[in-house]
Amino acid sequence: MTDVTIQRAARGKRAGKKPKGVTIQRVTAADGQKVTVRAVDAHSPTFGEDFLYVFTKNVEAARQENKRLFGSADGVKKPA
Repeated sequence: MTDVTIQRAARGKRAGKKPKGVTIQRVTAADGQKVTVRAVDAHSPTFGEDFLYVFTKNVEAARQENKRLFGSADGVKKPA
């Protein structure tokens, strides 16, 4: 019989220090709100890391907004 090994899955890492290939600007939207715009340099040798950083930050922001609006980071829950 085979031994069963149960391991805890590694948690995702939070985006750390901003990579050099990412630029961040705070701009004013048409409705007057301040918005953070993160841009990735397509010719950066670390494009993959840069893109992952920006994606992770965008997901964090979306989850925070959902938490603020709906009380859950996953958004609106379907009725059971």
